[in-house]
Amino acid sequence: MDHQTDQYYITKTLKGEINAFSTLVERYQTFVYTIAYRVVKNKEIAEEVAQDSFVKAYESLNTYREEAKFSTWLYTIVYRKSLDIIKAGKKKMIFESLGEIQENKISFIDDALYQLQVKERKKVISDSIMKLQEDEAIIITLYYFEEKNIREIAAIIDLTLDNVKIKLYRSRKKLYSILKHYLSPEICDKNGRAI
Repeated sequence: MDHQTDQYYITKTLKGEINAFSTLVERYQTFVYTIAYRVVKNKEIAEEVAQDSFVKAYESLNTYREEAKFSTWLYTIVYRKSLDIIKAGKKKMIFESLGEIQENKISFIDDALYQLQVKERKKVISDSIMKLQEDEAIIITLYYFEEKNIREIAAIIDLTLDNVKIKLYRSRKKLYSILKHYLSPEICDKNGRAI
């Protein structure tokens, strides 16, 4: 596995080694797609947004400054491109399930029942996130799945730190309520009362 920094490939790309940019695409393609999908809620449109975002990043690479992480800069492009699609009215939403959220590759799981349970949990979490508003879904995704801090999220979605904190708090509460609804049969006693 290649352990070079993003800046290494950025520098090579800017010096004319176009193939160096493909390494950055490979590193971030899954999460770029996930961010786009969380906003536009349509697989095909999300794929287009992801491709357009990488093209935009490539064309604008000379404007990237190391003040923020490359991933933060890239995710900002994706988020804004996704919002542009929505604002332009190009979305015809088909509320589809993402399926699996970036699953860690667990090679030691042999028990098929356990694997099924893991997939079902991830599907429930993914479906629940998709029921949040676009900005809430992005904040939850960036915070929990990409492990971005509040400052990085604020830079990506162009909000103040306080607004991100408030939205994160509210988004967690909404997500909890949605998940509670999904899991309600499992958290009730034999008489149907919540435990």
